[in-house]
Amino acid sequence: MAVRELGESDLDALLALYGDLHSKDDPLPPRASVEQTWNTILAGVGNHYFGYFEGDQLISSCVLTVVPNLTRGCRPYGLVENVVTRVSHRRRGCATAVLHHALELAWSQRCYKVMLLTGSTDAGVLAFYEAAGFKPGVKKGFVALPGAGL
Repeated sequence: MAVRELGESDLDALLALYGDLHSKDDPLPPRASVEQTWNTILAGVGNHYFGYFEGDQLISSCVLTVVPNLTRGCRPYGLVENVVTRVSHRRRGCATAVLHHALELAWSQRCYKVMLLTGSTDAGVLAFYEAAGFKPGVKKGFVALPGAGL
């Protein structure tokens, strides 16, 4: 069992894992476009995709984006997204391991905070995020979607 940063060869495993993230998701574009997006992500400064592996099998993953910042003494902040674990391996500490790995990297890069949004209202999911170190009520989150607003 190991947590490591994902690389170019992990794309197919990550896409398969994302099948357990959303039961209904937008269809992927043609493979060339998916690969171009993955390569852009991997080349981007501050983009970190972490995976928890058992042998060669990707079990859990999350994304940490470290964002440069001109406030807070020029300390960056982090955003965590797409936390997912295979349905067959949930409640075994896999996602906790990838989140702790992401937080350790964020703190080592002097982030003054790391934020995480969830659309879940499940008490167990919310308790999981709290136990992993994310505190509710510190800030209020807002989300804009295409077609809304101005």
